[in-house]
Parts: sequence; C-alpha cells; structure tokens
Amino acid sequence: MTVLISDAAFQDTLVRLRRTLHADPEIGLSLPHTQRAVLDALSGLPLEITTGRSSTSVVAVLRGAPGGRAVLLRGDMDALPVIERTGLPFAASGDAMHACGHDLHTAMLVGAAHLLAGQPDLPGDVVFMFQPGEEGDDGASHMVAEGVLDAAGRRVDAAFAIHVVSALLPAGFVAGRAGTALSAADTLLVTVRGAGGHGSSPHRALDPIPAACEMVTALQTFVTRSFDVFDPVVVTVGEFHAGTIANVIPDVATFSATVRSFSREAQARVTSGVTRVCEGIAAAHGLQIDAVVEPGYPVTVNSDDAVSAIRSVVIDTLGADHWIDQPTPVSGSEDFSRVLDEVPGAMVFLGATPPGLDPGTAPYNHSPEAVFDDSVLATGAALHRDVAIAMLTG
Repeated sequence: MTVLISDAAFQDTLVRLRRTLHADPEIGLSLPHTQRAVLDALSGLPLEITTGRSSTSVVAVLRGAPGGRAVLLRGDMDALPVIERTGLPFAASGDAMHACGHDLHTAMLVGAAHLLAGQPDLPGDVVFMFQPGEEGDDGASHMVAEGVLDAAGRRVDAAFAIHVVSALLPAGFVAGRAGTALSAADTLLVTVRGAGGHGSSPHRALDPIPAACEMVTALQTFVTRSFDVFDPVVVTVGEFHAGTIANVIPDVATFSATVRSFSREAQARVTSGVTRVCEGIAAAHGLQIDAVVEPGYPVTVNSDDAVSAIRSVVIDTLGADHWIDQPTPVSGSEDFSRVLDEVPGAMVFLGATPPGLDPGTAPYNHSPEAVFDDSVLATGAALHRDVAIAMLTG
C-alpha cells in the first residue's frame, strides 16, 4: 500500500503555485506567464524539458530504468473567458478565470514530477504533458502533432489524466469508468438566406426566420426519432440571430448548436444528419442555406486495463469507499481524447467540492462562482505518481 502525501510543506507549495496560477489566468494556446511558472516550478529536477513550437506547451521527460515502459501524465493549463465571482482573496481580477480547475491540474502535475523524481528505482520513463488550449483550441492535437507521445524516444505505453470537479463528488473521491467516459463535441453552424421586406407584407419577401425556427424544433425531433436512447446524442441550439426591428423581414437568419454524442458511430450519423435536416427544410421553403458542422473533440474512451489499474490504486491509497464506478459518461468533452485515440489510458474525475458545500448543489465547473478545494492537490499529485508506477509495472 502506497502512503499518500502528508507533508504539510509539500501541500503548501502546491497551494501557493495553484493560487498564483489562479490569480493570473491565461486563455488559449499562448500562456506565457503560466509556462514560466511551470518551468520555474520544475527547475532543479532531473527532467528533459522542451517547449512547444505552436503553443506554450511544456513537455518534461523523467528517465527511469532503461528498457522499461513509458507512461504519459497530462495536465491542462488554460483558463476560460469567464469573469470570476467567487470573492476569493486570490480571485482573478480580469475577464478570465480558472473556472474549470486547470490551475489545480497544473499544480498537481508539478507535484507529481517532484514526487516521481524522488522515487527510487523508477521502473520506466514518465512524460509530463503540460498542455495549453484545452478549452476549445485543441491544444492536445497540437502537442500530439509535435511528438509528445514519442517524447521518451518511443511511443508511450499508457496515458493518464485527472479532471477535478467543483461539485458532484465530495473532495478526495475519485470516479471513473471503462469505455466512453466523455462525449464527443461538434458545432453546427447554419445560415439561412432569404429576401428581406416589410413585416406587413411577408408574401412579398422570403422570410428566413420561420424556416430557421422550424429547423431548431426539427433538430430535436430528429434526435428523439433517429437515435437509440442507450446511445444518445444531444443537440442544443445556443445561439440564434435574425433581424434588427419588429417590422422588417431580414435577409438572413443564423444559428449555431453544440452537438454531443457518445460513440463514434453516433457521431458520424448525427453530424451528417443535422445538416440534412436543415437543408431539407430550407429547400421546402425555397431558401438558400449554408449548414456545416465544425469538427470538435472526439469521444473520450478509457481502456479497461487502465481503469482497473487506477481503481486498484485508489482503493489501496484512499480506501474502497473513495472509488466510485461512474455509471454513465459525462456529456462534457475533452481533447485528452486525442491522446486516448493513440494510446491506451484513462481520465478520471477527482472531487474538489469545498468544505461546507453540498456536492449536489455547489456551483459546477465553468460557473463564475465555482470554487475548488485546495486540499485535493497533494492527493492528485500522489494519485498521478501511484498510477504512473502501476502503469509502468503493469
């Protein structure tokens, strides 16, 4: 049984790093301050460090026993364009916020690097993947293209990532599942083109608004009548724009929707089907249409062996009551799927609900009021360490 970290100085170091990152959030693929903080935090460790060409990524390789396996540990570093309303003393003051806990992910991965660097007889190599641009910029794809999976000189044998949640799970509890863990996410973009005119004489115009509204409702019918409820898809129209004033029929109506699916087969069917539905309605109304699906992140699929190893680590270190078999996938999406499309591995969720808050009602990730419990930082660092060793010896 591996003992979790009880060193107060180690925990305090991770808390300081996490709060420094939280107070200075950066968005997208360019995170120069965050990259500098990570490099400073890794300074002095026996790591082979490279930085990204197309982003401010950091890759650090820790060498273990020659000829052993290689594993990858990932932590994403970017924030969201959210104005913080937590009232924390280290809250961000600008128009960005670490509302998804990536500051914790980064600090935990730095902690794991320190723990593993001090591990005697490490049975193989560990690649630490500090990734920008998870929130919609596909930073993992950039890093895969630049060779992160082969940073040890050969393809890694397995990969592991932790995602904290500010609700749903009590602090320190871990949830995971084999198979589909998170949904795919694509975006439907629709522009309906008609002919404008006076609102009092719609017969003299070609109104795009009723047809666009019909498309919105038809998409919901398409979902419920075309897909198995046990292999679901979700289509949510989150943006709709048309017109400037009540008595003018506009030339154009536009809307966009997020499209979520939980299998590669459903993703292929829904992304072709949503454009077909919209195009058919446009044709029925005599309107022109541009309907395209912008590809997003694929389904995140955890391997059976990785989840089994992680479950054993959690039970041995935290206790059987701290492991939760996640009954269903999460409808969020992750570009860690890019890594898991190439190598076996898993992402699990670590509860970080603050003390005194109910996990069922606490503000969730992406909320401007989301707060994460710093006490899980050492737990996450130790979990990275122990899972890495389990995967290296497995």
